[in-house]
Amino acid sequence: MQEMYRIAVLPGDGIGVEIVPEAVKALKAIAEKFGHEFVFTEALVGGAAYDAVGHPLPDETLELCQNSDAVLLGAIGGPKWDDLPVHLRPEVGALLPLRKELGLFANLRPCMLFPGLIHASTLKEEVIEGVDILVVRELTGGLYFGEKTREKTADGGQKATDVLSYSTYEIERVVRFAYEAARKRRKKLCSVDKANVLESSRLWRETVTELAKEYPDVETVHMYVDNCAMQLIRNPKQFDVIVTENMFGDILTDEASMLTGSIGMLPSASIGGEVGLYEPAHGSAPDIAGQKKANPLATILSAAMMLRYSFHLEEEARTIENAVRQVLIEGYRTPDLMEPGKILVNTVEMGDKVAEKIREAK
Repeated sequence: MQEMYRIAVLPGDGIGVEIVPEAVKALKAIAEKFGHEFVFTEALVGGAAYDAVGHPLPDETLELCQNSDAVLLGAIGGPKWDDLPVHLRPEVGALLPLRKELGLFANLRPCMLFPGLIHASTLKEEVIEGVDILVVRELTGGLYFGEKTREKTADGGQKATDVLSYSTYEIERVVRFAYEAARKRRKKLCSVDKANVLESSRLWRETVTELAKEYPDVETVHMYVDNCAMQLIRNPKQFDVIVTENMFGDILTDEASMLTGSIGMLPSASIGGEVGLYEPAHGSAPDIAGQKKANPLATILSAAMMLRYSFHLEEEARTIENAVRQVLIEGYRTPDLMEPGKILVNTVEMGDKVAEKIREAK
């Protein structure tokens, strides 16, 4: 009997409405080729939802996500909504509670250099060739979810406070996930913290050190976040799996995206609960929205992660990844990846090329 997979589709803001349809196009090609049934239901989120109904995460959108098998998200936010009260800004009022309500404590961001893009990176070929890193970022704790206050001071100024806290349980569950991922890869785990300064990082390091005893087959190293930022540029091939807390992971993954040639190549998966959320690592890019310049490949690769992690369809996931690889080898590029001698295509054309390669796959 054919299995049906229910996918909540949240295009969001900016280029989200352009890149998500290309990922849906790839998934439809997979459905045709492998005989699956994907049911797509679209809903509002972010600034678009605020404009329509007055809140960036409407109840009906959250309910749809909770009742789906997976969520495909484009991008949210933009300067248009920056002056809203904090709780109504798209990033704070939609993305963070969506992660919290769905129990998405682990964010996976693979950083892999496709052979066709070796000259697209700003780094030397010998530094980046063969890079294949998985960053596992804790997603529901730390500064982003801590208590936030602002108060007036005696001198007429203001004092703002963001609380950074982690429990042993929060650290253990994401680090254990990272160890299990490392076991399926090259069996190397680098835990990133700032234990020489932060008490939360000292607890993080102590917890990782204790858990390492359960994974003697995985090589464990600890690294301060500032050193890790340097090492990602100096010698990225030393890393296999990196696990770290929320804010450090947010920053390091954006840095790591440049190893791949463009942040437009970096997919992500947020998992931990019953429903996984899949989205590109980049933002809404309002400066190019509506111009068909956006690179849809990160979103398409996020759809591949959905097939792998939520639906356990490994062959189908690899088919999408191989299609992306082939399109790049043949020289097709969106503006963010363009280099001399390559073929410039727009957002829709890139999506068409990937879907074509999926259908041609043997």
